[in-house]
Amino acid sequence: MSDTPQPQAGEPGTVAVTVDRSGKREPTWVPPDQSGPMPRLRVKDLSHTYVDKTGRGTEAVRDISFDVVDKPGTGEVIVFLGPSGCGKSTILKAVAGLIVPTKGDVFLDGKLIEEPGRDRGMVFQQYTSFGWLTVRENVEYGLKLHGTPRAERRKLSQKYLEEVGLAEFGDHFPKDLSGGMKQRVAIARTLINKPRVVLMDEPFGALDPQTRWGMQSLLLDVSRQEDNTILFVTHDVSEAVYLADSVYVLSARPARILHRVNVPFFANRDASLKSTREFREIEEKLLDLLYSS
Repeated sequence: MSDTPQPQAGEPGTVAVTVDRSGKREPTWVPPDQSGPMPRLRVKDLSHTYVDKTGRGTEAVRDISFDVVDKPGTGEVIVFLGPSGCGKSTILKAVAGLIVPTKGDVFLDGKLIEEPGRDRGMVFQQYTSFGWLTVRENVEYGLKLHGTPRAERRKLSQKYLEEVGLAEFGDHFPKDLSGGMKQRVAIARTLINKPRVVLMDEPFGALDPQTRWGMQSLLLDVSRQEDNTILFVTHDVSEAVYLADSVYVLSARPARILHRVNVPFFANRDASLKSTREFREIEEKLLDLLYSS
């Protein structure tokens, strides 16, 4: 039997591409000049090493630098694409303020990030709803903690439940919902706090392909309506092309940025897009970069 890796089945609707594995590619990413005015988000010289209880260190990311400029009135999706376990999630955690970097800094609107804040919201792959609260109470939870009056909470929660297609499920409990619906709750709960940056750590990874398509389309719709900057982690090339305005291709651990690929604007993003020549060309380019890095 040949030792050559065999093609794997992808999402329905995608088409196999031929990847050039003829040689190793040198990184094409050049870190930006970060001496000028602050953009919306700046990650500068970010490195992080996790240390276990025995004192052994595992370097997760190394010298990550990038800027995300503000684009008023336009939502933007930045995707981090790399192999499983490469350190992608660590970048999100640093932006969220959940970890203190071993080296480097993260700034949002010119302010150094030192802890979690309402200006950032995070959606995880695992379902994180409170089981004892209704869908509406879950969505309103952050507002309640900050003392928002009940009438205002109800008005806002209704708006976001409608945006994510759960207007009829406000009085249900999470146990009554499918996986895709639970992730809709998580998205609504994040957006209601009006974060400047939304961080999404493989939020659709556990969903079946049909539900995943629906959630990807929902995310695109919401990002345009809410004018959010979304940082999205995935190791799925098709998902990256479908969602992204820009894709950062990362190395194996410790994660370093190797390439940046700007995805062309697609007027119509639906399941049929994944079978088009334009989509396959970007998919092939990303696969080529991943295999040859």
